[in-house]
Amino acid sequence: MDNGADTAAYFALLSRELLEEPEESTTLPRIVERAVDAVPACDWSGIFLRRRRGRVELIAASSPLADTLDAWQDTLGEGPGLAAIETNESQLVEDVRNDARWPGWAARVTGAGVGSGVSVPLSTESHALGALNLYAAKPFAFDAVSVERAQLFAFHATTAFVAARLVTGLRTAVQSRHVIGAAQGIIMQRYDMTLEASFEVLRRYSSHSNRKLRDVAQLVVDQRVLPDHLDLDGAGSGAAEGGPDEE
Repeated sequence: MDNGADTAAYFALLSRELLEEPEESTTLPRIVERAVDAVPACDWSGIFLRRRRGRVELIAASSPLADTLDAWQDTLGEGPGLAAIETNESQLVEDVRNDARWPGWAARVTGAGVGSGVSVPLSTESHALGALNLYAAKPFAFDAVSVERAQLFAFHATTAFVAARLVTGLRTAVQSRHVIGAAQGIIMQRYDMTLEASFEVLRRYSSHSNRKLRDVAQLVVDQRVLPDHLDLDGAGSGAAEGGPDEE
């Protein structure tokens, strides 16, 4: 990777490798594994994803130490990864010992042997989905070239992650529809209902029990019967309102 052409070729191959992963659960571990190779200054890497109410989910790490470093950000509510998500901009920590932005987190990671780091948002055009956190044992390990490589890698990683999430979502949707259809068949046969009424029963129970529709359907398929306390009267009286969505 001595020049721009070599770098472009390297990242083209890397992008293809990441896109070949079949689903989200395998793509994310591969991303953190390859981040250490793609950014030579990096010793450890981790990813967390944005969730509701400002929380994050620790999703993948290249080592137990990387997982711990990310977990401290989540526990303390401070750190470069959280800032990268909030601002949708990369956050460089040149020397952890002398960085006053996140003192609680900095004190912990310094004690764990971390000298520097950079967090890059995994973002679409509109918002950050999460952050790629890269750590190094040495202070000042990430120069301008390293940061640029980290950002380039994050771009390809985001593309692969979004594609994998779409595939996983489609697969889950198909599986859910199969389970719901099977549950409808059981209800139709056991309780002598129409197709529409069987679906309404599932929706009503989903609403009343505050369970997702696919979970209710799976319960019916597993037990081959509806829960005894479910009132079947009026099953076709209209769509249940306010229940959980189907996703």
